[in-house]
Amino acid sequence: MTGHRILYIDDEPGLRRLVQRDLQRHGYTVETAPDGEAGLAQAQTGGFDCVCLDHYMPGQDGLETLAGLRALPEPPPVIFVTGADDGRLAVAALRAGAADYVIKEAGEDFLVLLRSAIEAAIERAALRAAHQRAEAAVREARDRAESLARQRAVLLREVNHRVANSLQLIGSLARLQEGAVADPAARGALAAMRNRIAAVAQVHRRLYTSEDVQSVALHDYMAGLIEELARAADNHAISLEAEPLVVSTDRAVSLGVILSELVTNAMKYAYPEAGQGPIRVQLRCTPEGGEMAVQDDGVGTEAGAPGGTGLGRRIVEALSAGIGGTVEHVTGPGGTRVSVRFALD
Repeated sequence: MTGHRILYIDDEPGLRRLVQRDLQRHGYTVETAPDGEAGLAQAQTGGFDCVCLDHYMPGQDGLETLAGLRALPEPPPVIFVTGADDGRLAVAALRAGAADYVIKEAGEDFLVLLRSAIEAAIERAALRAAHQRAEAAVREARDRAESLARQRAVLLREVNHRVANSLQLIGSLARLQEGAVADPAARGALAAMRNRIAAVAQVHRRLYTSEDVQSVALHDYMAGLIEELARAADNHAISLEAEPLVVSTDRAVSLGVILSELVTNAMKYAYPEAGQGPIRVQLRCTPEGGEMAVQDDGVGTEAGAPGGTGLGRRIVEALSAGIGGTVEHVTGPGGTRVSVRFALD
């Protein structure tokens, strides 16, 4: 038993009864109407799974009735019933939105073809409805995901804002402690720690002022970080030559701390006699990813040379390994160049 509800519209009483009995024997619930106006009025009550519609009827013909059926809020599929020589009418009905057509003629074949057309039309309508429900569910899920993403972005910016403020406070406390100690080694250690804190804080400051909380423009970030380092180094000229490069937040933090270590070590060890000198920072794209380099014109002392603890070099190598990078030291009479090559995300 199908349980589907069918409306058959035809002005021939005998054919209406024949179709009604046949469809009811096959499990359909069938209502009939003698003309287009009556059929359209019945269809407007809703609940029909399919409408079978004759064309030649008194008053409103089949094409006019089809237009009314298609204008319903939830139009059922319509099977257009035509005579054997009405091919052009069948084409016109299909163009007007009919689901199918059946040639009306006496005999069992007409009833078999009508049932087959009804079953196919109902199945196609069910598939379309299921597809529309699935699309609606996808749109709803997408809208929810976009809303959650916006909320998450706002939350991350707030978190980054609070983290940046906290790190700035810690850096200020380190600066106060640095001024309160007399031991040069302790002062140097506190200054190095303060630079590391500044490198991390600079990332968080950029994140909470950006719409993108997943990535950082490395060239802009390095420019801001070098500006901070230069303010703390009165006797050194630090220059930056950088190509545009975007990396993930975590990678930017690692590269920022590496840059801070390399610049700090160059300031401490490259110019022991003159006490000052140029430090050049480069950032460029390579076929393998990116390369960041710090170069000086000093005495050729690598990071962590005698007089230092070697902690800076260990930090650089550990952080480089953490982002899949490699470190290269080139030192000589003309100075030292330390480069870090890294893959992009």
